[in-house]
Order: sequence, then structure tokens, then C-alpha cells
Amino acid sequence: MKTDIEQLSPTSKKISIEIEPDEVDRKIDQAYKEIQKRAKIKGFRPGRAPIKLLERYYGKQVIEDVTKELINESFPKALQDSELFPLNFPTLEKGTLEKGKSFRYSAVMEVRPEIELGEYRGIEVKKEKVHITEEDVDKRLEEIRKAHGRLTSVESDRPVKEDDYVILEYAAFSGGQPLEDIKASNFMVRVGSGDFHPEFEKALIGAKKGEEKAIHVDFEQEYYHSQLAGKSIDFQVKISDIKEMELPEVNDDFARRLDAEFDSFEALRARVKEMMIQQETQRVEREAKSRLIEKIAEGIELPLPSSLVESEILSGIESVRQDLMRSGSSLEKAGLSEEKLREEFRPSAEKKVKQSLILTEIAKKENITVTEEDLEEAFQDLAKTTGQEVEPLRRYYEARGLIDSMRQRLLEQKTLNYLMEHANIIEDETSATEQGANSKQEETA
Repeated sequence: MKTDIEQLSPTSKKISIEIEPDEVDRKIDQAYKEIQKRAKIKGFRPGRAPIKLLERYYGKQVIEDVTKELINESFPKALQDSELFPLNFPTLEKGTLEKGKSFRYSAVMEVRPEIELGEYRGIEVKKEKVHITEEDVDKRLEEIRKAHGRLTSVESDRPVKEDDYVILEYAAFSGGQPLEDIKASNFMVRVGSGDFHPEFEKALIGAKKGEEKAIHVDFEQEYYHSQLAGKSIDFQVKISDIKEMELPEVNDDFARRLDAEFDSFEALRARVKEMMIQQETQRVEREAKSRLIEKIAEGIELPLPSSLVESEILSGIESVRQDLMRSGSSLEKAGLSEEKLREEFRPSAEKKVKQSLILTEIAKKENITVTEEDLEEAFQDLAKTTGQEVEPLRRYYEARGLIDSMRQRLLEQKTLNYLMEHANIIEDETSATEQGANSKQEETA
């Protein structure tokens, strides 16, 4: 077998493979011998039909089968010998298979571009200090309290006020014409949240249960729903119910109801603070790594394989689609199109692919690999996070061909850890909260 490699572009190569006549003849003869054993041709006992007759009956099928077999056997070996790693399914260009002649075929594929790495050790990167205040803990405890609140209907005839949860029916009209897809019943809006639209929510204040009213809203051009963006919309609204949140008292009993392991509110508070410190530490580490790889990638120019970018874009679109489905919506109902999402996801997809290629190249240069122990530990962590058993999780990943993508994520994580170990870490004395406050003060000034 002979192979020849041709560079078509920085991310595309063509491998041409030639198989010698002796191997072609051997495969064809072997195929006819197998057919001869089982062929039933009138006038001949099984295994006695002449090859010439078999060629007339089965020639086309034999050529197809042998062609496929030669490619299946030679192609993986040619890739291994040439150290090529296709990123997409190769496009085959097959020659004609004939006895006594060499068989030639070629495959065009996307490959990882060659990367000229700059300096990646000793890079200076800022890392915030982890700082959780008692005020931060109080805010988190209040969030927990609200999460365990209970919505109850307002018994009195009082009107809607800020922070009420209003159950309503609505229909939308543009220029007097109804918008068929913009209507709902038993729809809940928390007044003042801004989740629907500030003008719409503000107009609900003062309305009473059972009341019908008209609300006019001028939607911004950048509003997320394409059917409403930049339009003046008239809503016909009926208030079905008004609910308010009843919050539990924060005391020892509240702590024990959350988890029997807490014997007092102070024990709950201590655990909340511990978890906040852990989460903040992870966030700070994650953001420092992000800044580090961005710095390394800044000075590197490289062409991006379109198949990898496309895969990232499709993954982002599918994630949005699944999130909408879980909430009972869809891309169409949310006024989103795949074309618009593609435009939005492309910059982040290209950034992610570029960083992934660079990290993979650094891993190769530094002999960083993912071991079976790394994989097992990752499944153990995933099992703890999801509350599932390790083996079913592993089988799920194996059945769906997700092991390789998990290995790639682990490789990138290990490489980022290596880079952080060899980076010049500058501790930022201001916490994220303090940075935000300082930024606002500068803007005001």
C-alpha cells in the first residue's frame, strides 16, 4: 500500500491511497470462492459453478463488496501511518476496481491546523481574592427564605401592588390586528421583576381581581422577542387572581425543616457561608483560567476548521431549543430563528474552538494526557452532582459516543491547571463585589 498526502488548505488535507494489483486479485478471488461455495446455479452442483459464470451473475456485487472491504481495511491504517486525525467524515473519491490493476482512491478531510505557539508559561494573570461578607451571607439566606415561601391568593379586594404575583389572560394587537401567537391564559407575572416588560408590569398596579384593562407597550428594538421588538403593542388583559408570597420565619425550626442535620439557625448559616466560599473560590479560579487562556490566544493567529465551529454552533442552538422545550415553549413561540441564533453563537463558537485547539497543542507539547483514573474520577464527580450511579452514567456516555468529548474536556482542564501552575499569579486585593462598587463610583464620577 502506498500513500500520498496533499495539503489543500491550512485545515484540509487529501490522502491518496494505492493498493497493489496482487492484493486486489487476492481479494477478488477470495470473494468468488466464497460465492462459489453457496451459489445455486441451474446445472451445477454447489461449489462447482465456473468462475466465469459467477462473474456474469455476481460481478457487479463482487466489485462493490471488494471495493468497500479494501477501503475499510486500508483507510484506518493509512491514517495511523500518516498520523492524520480527521475532524469530520472524509469525502471519498473512489477509482475503478479491476483485476490485475492497482486500486486507487483518495479522501479529503478537515484536520487540525498547525499551530505556532508563543510563550505560554509565566504569563501574568490577575486572580481575585475570595471574600464573603456577613452581608453576602444574609442575602443568600434571604434568597433561601424566598425559595421556601408560599404563594397565597389575596383574600381582600385590594388592588395589585409591587411584588405581587398576578395571574392573567392576555391577547396582543398591532395596528388593531390580533397577533395570534402572542396570547396566553393562566399566565403569571411578578410585578416589578421586569421579566415580561416594565411598562406592562407597572400598568398592572392598581388593578383588581376580575378587572379587564387595556395596556399599551412600546417595545425596544433590541427586545428578545422578534415579533414584539420595536413595535407598539396593545394588550387586552383580564386579571384572574392576585397572589402574594408568604415567607417563613428564619429561626431554628426553619433550619431544621430544611435539613435535619441543622440543629440551629447558626448551623445553617455556617453551612451557607462555607458553600458560598467554595462557590466563590471555584468562580475566581474559573475566571482566572479564562483570562489566562485569552492572553495566550491573543498573539496566535490560526485558521479554524469549519466542522468544529459548526458543531459548537449547533450545540448552542440545541441547548436553547431544549431549555425552551422544558418550559413548554419553542424557538418559534419565543420569536427566535436558527439563522439569528447562528449569528449570535458564531463569535463565541470561534473563540471556544480556537482556545480548544491551542490547549490541545500545549497538551501535546507537554505530554499531558487523560488517564483511565482521570476518567473514573470524572464519572465519580458527575455521579455525586447528579445523584446517579457511576456505572449507568458511564454506559449512557458510551452508548451515545460521548466518551471522547469527555476526554477532550478533561484534557483541556488538565492543561489549564498546568498553565495556572506555571503562571505568574497577581492577586487582586479587591473582591468581585468591591470591584463592582468601585466601577459604579467611577461611572458616577
